[in-house]
Amino acid sequence: MNIAVIFAGGIGQRMKTKSLPKQFLSVHGKPIIIHTLEHFEYHDEIDAIVVSCVADWIDHMSDVLKKYNIQKVKKLVPGGETGQMSIYNGLCAAREYAEESGCAEEANIVLIHDGVRPLINGQLISDCIDSVKKYGSAITSVVVKETVLMVKNSETNEIDHIPDRSCTRLARAPQCFFLKDILTADEAAVSKGKIDYIDSCSLMQETGMKMHLVNGPMENIKVTTPDDFYSMRALLDAREDTQLYGI
Repeated sequence: MNIAVIFAGGIGQRMKTKSLPKQFLSVHGKPIIIHTLEHFEYHDEIDAIVVSCVADWIDHMSDVLKKYNIQKVKKLVPGGETGQMSIYNGLCAAREYAEESGCAEEANIVLIHDGVRPLINGQLISDCIDSVKKYGSAITSVVVKETVLMVKNSETNEIDHIPDRSCTRLARAPQCFFLKDILTADEAAVSKGKIDYIDSCSLMQETGMKMHLVNGPMENIKVTTPDDFYSMRALLDAREDTQLYGI
């Protein structure tokens, strides 16, 4: 079973919205979260979706899912106090659904994705599933186009070193694993009080797991700030123009 865990537990403080969490902002007539979910909803290899949502907005999320006829969402759970805990809640719900469906634990794959990262595509989802089957993991990444500067610490402008750009990538999402592997790592971290990993890749790296990169589209940005929102809207406009005019 292939399960997408979509976490939408943030409230969008950097987006500076006054009324809605950023995942519910409307673009092209529907919320960002729906743009994201539709990639998984309409993908033949995705069996189920779990959404981890801001606790106070679960009822609203449920209404949005019904309005846009999203059928594959089987569990809707509250987010946690950190991004890691929001994902963990979603992973536990994914395991629960797999057990209810009678699916063998060894075979279940989970695709962990941001609710505000709507510019993925079906090929990336397929590539991630194939990578987990072959290598046990799939970390979506893109090539770095500019020079990366490593500083000595966050309080200084002194450069420590400049890594070789050819060996540098930006980690994005989905980040995908066998469900049993990521849950084992997450449960071990939580038991030690470590609940603030920046992403699942960082968590799994610390376990010593060798992870496999999957190339994703450059436009696969996370909508965090107003600039991201306008960039996403422009990219969606460009996709729409391509469909309409074949350009």
